[in-house]
Amino acid sequence: MGDISLTQVAVLLAAAGIIVPLARFLRIDAVLGYLLAGVVIGPHLLGVFTDPEKILHVSEFGVVLLLFVIGLQLKPQRLWAMRRGVFGVGGWQVGITAVLLTALMLSHIGSWRQALFIGLALSLSSTAMVLQVLKETGELELRHGRLAFSVLLFQDLAAIPMIAFVGLLSVSGDSIHTMTLEGALYGVSAIAAIALAGRYLLGRAFHLIARTGVNEAMTALGLLTIVIIEIVMDRVGLSAALGAFIAGALLADSSYRHEIEADIKPFETLLLGLFFISIGMTLDLGLLASQPGIIAVSAAGLMLVKGLILDRLGRRYGLPSDTSRRFACALAQGGEFAFVLTAIAITTGVIANDVASLINVVVTITMLATPVILLTEKWLTGLLTKPSPTPAFDEIPESEAHVVIAGLGRFGQIIARILAARGIPFTALDGDPTQIEVIRRFGGRVYFGVA
Repeated sequence: MGDISLTQVAVLLAAAGIIVPLARFLRIDAVLGYLLAGVVIGPHLLGVFTDPEKILHVSEFGVVLLLFVIGLQLKPQRLWAMRRGVFGVGGWQVGITAVLLTALMLSHIGSWRQALFIGLALSLSSTAMVLQVLKETGELELRHGRLAFSVLLFQDLAAIPMIAFVGLLSVSGDSIHTMTLEGALYGVSAIAAIALAGRYLLGRAFHLIARTGVNEAMTALGLLTIVIIEIVMDRVGLSAALGAFIAGALLADSSYRHEIEADIKPFETLLLGLFFISIGMTLDLGLLASQPGIIAVSAAGLMLVKGLILDRLGRRYGLPSDTSRRFACALAQGGEFAFVLTAIAITTGVIANDVASLINVVVTITMLATPVILLTEKWLTGLLTKPSPTPAFDEIPESEAHVVIAGLGRFGQIIARILAARGIPFTALDGDPTQIEVIRRFGGRVYFGVA
């Protein structure tokens, strides 16, 4: 991280290690705590860090790790089943939001290029923010959480052509960021290579490492996989997070996915916390103090417009009114891809520095406001909703219960054979990869891991 001192590293680790327990104690969202910590230690208050871009560049790896872990939990069959949410709701959300915001911007600024850029940049939401908040509240596996993930996935896909499109909007003639046919072919080739490697090579590599019994090597291989993906995607000008998600999704059927997730999780949590701290550092308090009215109206208007569009799309998708409202509140903010797009737009002459700073402050404010809005929405819903009568007891299904076998030693193998003979489904965990291959023949789901 360049010339960052040990004192600054200590401050970062203290912020990351103390904020979460303190936030839990105060019953506020951990992400909000990280963002506020970044504001405090950033260049505009205590001044511990004067160049937050250095921290942001490194901590963005946490977003890549997050998408890899999410991919591990999402099998390709499930992804195909989500296509209506991804391309239907996600596509309509980005399209309608971009058109409406562009029209609103045209009424205030004269340049259609700037208006179109702002509409596209602000149509995206924060993948890292939303997924982290929904995971912490246990909503990611609920219906509105899955739909939110679908929309975020489409937005990550849409960000790739947006980055190329910024170059086409250039008024300076600089075409360095314009996607050529050759660049597009390189991008498609890179995604295909990652998909093939994830499908046919990674599983075998983890199997060979697991047979050695060296747990540290499993962790190293998992991190190496993600680093290589980031290097490849960066070389072809695509999103590293997208490549990591594809690799993770292709490992979702692997017997080693639980162990890989357990190994990578601490790194993902720490770096993601640093990412949110660095976002808090980038908040320009000077601009916020000089133009509070414009920023407040812009942030509120952005969240209102996106929220209304998302709520309507959620209801058309079939969500009830309360969960559709929750879905809209979760995705109404601006996203971290806006920072990437504004940086490119400055170098290509699409927007000026002052406009980029205003966009970044508005996006940061909406990201800061998201946990507060979700907490407020939950409190108001609980306050206004009448308690429902005590439900009747659920009927016990006639089918046999699912069995988990913790360890496939001699006794565990006997149980597996008996269950297979009776036709009772079971899931087994074992730390011996050879044993996994043997037991898999009996028809149960077997995963590598220490129970």
